[in-house]
Amino acid sequence: MAGSTLQQIDLTTLRALLWDLRSRVLPSRFEKAQQPDSSTLQLGFRSLQGMTWLELSWQADCPRLVEISAPAKVGAGSTLAQQLQHGLRQLALVELRQQGFERVVEFRMAARPGDAVQRTLVLELMGRHSNLLLLDEARRVIALGRQVRTHQSRVRPISTGDTYVPPPSLAGHPPSLDESVDRWKERLQLLPLPLKQALQQSYQGISPSLAEQLAGHLLTTSVDALSEQDWTALHRRWRQWLSSLASEQFSLSLSPSGRYSVWCDCSDGHPTNRHLALTLGDWYSQRLNQRQLTQHVHDVRQRLKRWQGKEQAVFDDQSRRLEDTTDADVLQQKADMILCLPAPNRDQVDEAQKLYRRAKKLRRSVAILQERQAYHRQRLDLIDQSEAFIDDLEAAGWEAVEQRLLALQTLRLELDELLTPANRREQRRQQRTQRPAPLEVATLNGVTVQVGRNHRQNEWISLRHARGGDLWFHAQECPGSHVVLKASEALVDDADIQVAADLAALFSRGRGNVRVPIVMVPTDDLQRIAGAGPGTVRHRGGDVLWGDPQRGRRHLGAAEAPSLGGPGV
Repeated sequence: MAGSTLQQIDLTTLRALLWDLRSRVLPSRFEKAQQPDSSTLQLGFRSLQGMTWLELSWQADCPRLVEISAPAKVGAGSTLAQQLQHGLRQLALVELRQQGFERVVEFRMAARPGDAVQRTLVLELMGRHSNLLLLDEARRVIALGRQVRTHQSRVRPISTGDTYVPPPSLAGHPPSLDESVDRWKERLQLLPLPLKQALQQSYQGISPSLAEQLAGHLLTTSVDALSEQDWTALHRRWRQWLSSLASEQFSLSLSPSGRYSVWCDCSDGHPTNRHLALTLGDWYSQRLNQRQLTQHVHDVRQRLKRWQGKEQAVFDDQSRRLEDTTDADVLQQKADMILCLPAPNRDQVDEAQKLYRRAKKLRRSVAILQERQAYHRQRLDLIDQSEAFIDDLEAAGWEAVEQRLLALQTLRLELDELLTPANRREQRRQQRTQRPAPLEVATLNGVTVQVGRNHRQNEWISLRHARGGDLWFHAQECPGSHVVLKASEALVDDADIQVAADLAALFSRGRGNVRVPIVMVPTDDLQRIAGAGPGTVRHRGGDVLWGDPQRGRRHLGAAEAPSLGGPGV
């Protein structure tokens, strides 16, 4: 999902989030701070109800305040996280303050409820101007997410040690239930603008998503072209929105179109009033992970494309040089003809000797050129196989985005090792300490089927971890994952073998076909190809079965708890 289409947390959403959080985190004791990336903090607060984790982000294209499930332990050693860990130690969160229509939240911390505020954590959700600041009791900046220098903002530069100054006042008029319908209409009709633009310029707190929720299909209609019926319906929605803010009656509605609303029931959504902050946290996490996955897939594909271009150029050069070695016979024939002359002179003998040496050199280079050609052919095959792995990840809609992102990161590290020689020594050291974790699926009979999701996992299941009796499956003459049926651990029948064949068809380039030919070979008959990349094997004999990719997808859906591959380099 592109960043431009990700719905932002506006004033209305922020009010709903604070309404939900106040009931569960006030008061609560600060316990933990960690920084998973440069523009995101995760804070843990403990109350009588248990531990609550909040994610505060000042990321320019997606600033947010949401609740999250207990996160992985990462980023606790960052400078900002340590500053907060020290500055907020033994303090309690006693107030969440947000004023007017500003998207600024203050987390006020004191020794206990009722005591004077000792620290204030300020989160400003203002697009590219978003920031996070820790203030002392005199409201001086102790730490902040990003320094704002004079050349970046002459209006409001801010650094450590400065006294905190709130953002400049919002443009437009603050919306109010007390405003008459005539005055409201007059403000919007002041200039002949599209309704969306008129709403955002005339009033504070009107985001693009809120304008769409208020105006619907009238969003791009000029205010001069609206009928009296349109104005009546719009004003009714306007008052519903303001009443929701005033009474703090919020209802989260998620739409299949990828949008949400917190103040009205959408006809195609599913409203809920409980754990609104956590639900939105999951919503943003899924979309941000999907966006990250899309970006990483693009980056890896671009790198593979560059590597493939370089390898293909070298391979073609070696092929041309190999073709030139055919001149050796011609050179030798010329030399023979010279020496067969009745009385060759000294210069002719020297010329013949030069031709012999050139022919000998060309013949000697054949073995070297063939070896180089085979080496670059293997690297091209490795790149082609890597592209097949990426195709698998993109098509794996059955798998959580987080797991696919982890698998892609593992593949990316693996490619750095395999295709960048300078990294090999360190990567091989890591390989000895990390065990690959391939995808594992149980058949209806309880037999384990392993699927390699990268080169290391392919080698691990097919060679290093294979046992006598295991069966190996692979799409015939087609890039794809190695699949191993662990027949060494249990008796297998035809149904188990078919499941493995179907999974081999699904995890191959042939997944778009109705049926895919699959080679089945005992793992004892596999042989590693010397000098080739990991997971590159040859085999003797084997049976050919037919695999059904769609049936393989159903097998994955029927598996109760597949074990998804983790980092294994």
